[in-house]
Amino acid sequence: MATCEVCGNDYAMSFEVHAQGSVHTFDSFECAITRMAPICEHCECRVLGHGVEVDRHWYCSAHCARAADPEGARHIHDAAPV
Repeated sequence: MATCEVCGNDYAMSFEVHAQGSVHTFDSFECAITRMAPICEHCECRVLGHGVEVDRHWYCSAHCARAADPEGARHIHDAAPV
């Protein structure tokens, strides 16, 4: 068993995430997302998909990137539906 670094639960089915040279232990995807997912710098939601990075700033979508930085992100567009 291992202890979740977010909630402290000692859980038999905990799991590790290896990222950027560090090892993190979680008991659920919810705790992993809470600790590891970036937060959109415009609307403050968790970025769970690909997101958009503009000049080292993270956004959940092209819309939020353009709203936060109209000049720097004017070339950013969400993918068109297939």
